[in-house]
Amino acid sequence: MAFLDNSGDIILDAVLTDTGRMRMAKGDGSFKIVKFALGDDEINYSLYNKDHTSGSAYYDLEVLQTPILEAFTDNAASMKSRLISIPRTNLLYLPMIKLNESYDSSTQRHGATSAFLVAVNTASETELATTAAGASFTGALFGETPTGNGNRIRLDQGLDTSEISPARTLDPLLVETQYMIEIDNRLGSIVSKNGTRASVSFVDDDNIATYFLSLGTDTELVNEITNTSADTSMTISGPRGTKLVFKVQSSLELNTSDYFFTTLGAAEDIADCVSGTVSFKQIKSTIRVTGVNTGYRVDIPVRFVKKA
Repeated sequence: MAFLDNSGDIILDAVLTDTGRMRMAKGDGSFKIVKFALGDDEINYSLYNKDHTSGSAYYDLEVLQTPILEAFTDNAASMKSRLISIPRTNLLYLPMIKLNESYDSSTQRHGATSAFLVAVNTASETELATTAAGASFTGALFGETPTGNGNRIRLDQGLDTSEISPARTLDPLLVETQYMIEIDNRLGSIVSKNGTRASVSFVDDDNIATYFLSLGTDTELVNEITNTSADTSMTISGPRGTKLVFKVQSSLELNTSDYFFTTLGAAEDIADCVSGTVSFKQIKSTIRVTGVNTGYRVDIPVRFVKKA
C-alpha cells in the first residue's frame, strides 16, 4: 500500500503482493489480514534542516515534499524499513539486534570470506572440519549433518550502550520476543543447534522461505540472555533481552546436484583446509533476520560451498 500523493486529498493505493494474491485466489476463506506494518523507505531524514533561514516552519519542508513510491507487488523489495510504536517517551536508546561473534570461536564467521560457510556434503564437511594445523575451522557450518560440529549463528538483542549497566532488566516493551528469518529455500533451511528443523511459515513466489520463531515456543532457537556481566563474550553492552541461535541445513538439491552451483555460483579457493588450499564451488547468499516487535533487521552473509 502507498500514498499516491502527499499534498491535498490523501489517496491510498492498496495492492496485494504476489503471495497475497496467491492466498486470496484459493477462495477458501482463509485469506485474512490480521497484521500490517508501516514503513518509511522513501524518506531521507538527513533533509531535515534545522538551520533553514526561513525559520522552524521550513525545517522539515523537504522531508514532507519527498515523492512517495507507488505501491508495488514485489514483497522481496518492499518495506525495508518498518516503523514501530513504543508508548514510552523517555527512552534514550532503542533496542537493536547484533550478530554475536564475541561469544567464542564457534559463533564467528570465516575470516577470509567474512561469511558463514555452509558445507553441503560430507566431502566438504571433512575439508572444513579442522584447519591444516589441526584447529577447529572457524565459520564452517555442517549443512549435511548440522550436529557434526558446534559452529552456529548467534544473534543477541538489547540496548547496546555502556551508559546503562547490563545488570539492569530490560523493559518488557523493548524485549524482542519473535524473530523472522528469511532464507532462499532452494539452498537451505533453518535448524536448531540440536539439529531440529524449524517449521516454515510460508514460501513465497521467489522461493524465499520465512520462519517465525518465538520466545517460549521455539525453545531450541530463542531464549532469554541470562548473562548480566560486562564481559567480552557479550556483544550487547547494556541491558539484554533475547538471543537467537541457529544452524543451516543445506538443501537436497545442493547436496546431490551441481545445477544451482553452475547457474548461481562460481568456483573459488578456500585456504587452510585439511588438505591446504582447496577449490570449492560456492553460492553467495544472505540470511535475513528481522525482529518482529522492534523491526530491527540484520543481513547475515553465507556461502554454500561444495568441494570441487
